[in-house]
Amino acid sequence: MIKYFRAPVPPKLLLNPIHLLSFGFGSGLSPFASGTFGTLAAIPFYYFMQSIPLGYYLLLVLTTFALGVYFCDVTSKALGVHDHGAIVWDEFVGYFITMIAVPTGWIYIIAGFFLFRVFDVFKPWPINILDEKVSGGFGIMIDDVLAGVYALVCMHLLVYFGVFDKINALGLF
Repeated sequence: MIKYFRAPVPPKLLLNPIHLLSFGFGSGLSPFASGTFGTLAAIPFYYFMQSIPLGYYLLLVLTTFALGVYFCDVTSKALGVHDHGAIVWDEFVGYFITMIAVPTGWIYIIAGFFLFRVFDVFKPWPINILDEKVSGGFGIMIDDVLAGVYALVCMHLLVYFGVFDKINALGLF
């Protein structure tokens, strides 16, 4: 599978709301590091979501995942490329998962960004297997969902062991 093949994106696709969402409101159109730019574009949305009660937040994440399976499938078929690099809705959802029940503040937002990117880029087991073996919209989404879960676990371990408290005590954030 040629995952990172960058077939051109016809500009007319951006007029379709499904494709516009799949492309992360255009953030996925970056010629390099589109996943990183997609995750960066998710941060303002998370910033406004972070104060939502946990039950509603989880419902919103589940909804963005379900819609993402559909959006990503439609867009990958329109482009004729599975998991085209410009499709970054999966990064949005993966980042939202990373940030489930994490305390509010910029230090957490930044740490969540970096942790999610590490797991999304390096794809440890079983993410790498799912990335290769599962196709369609679900296949596009599932590796980022798991990367988000891995990053979520790390975030909560860092909170539990007081790492962020120690960093905050230094007065950096």
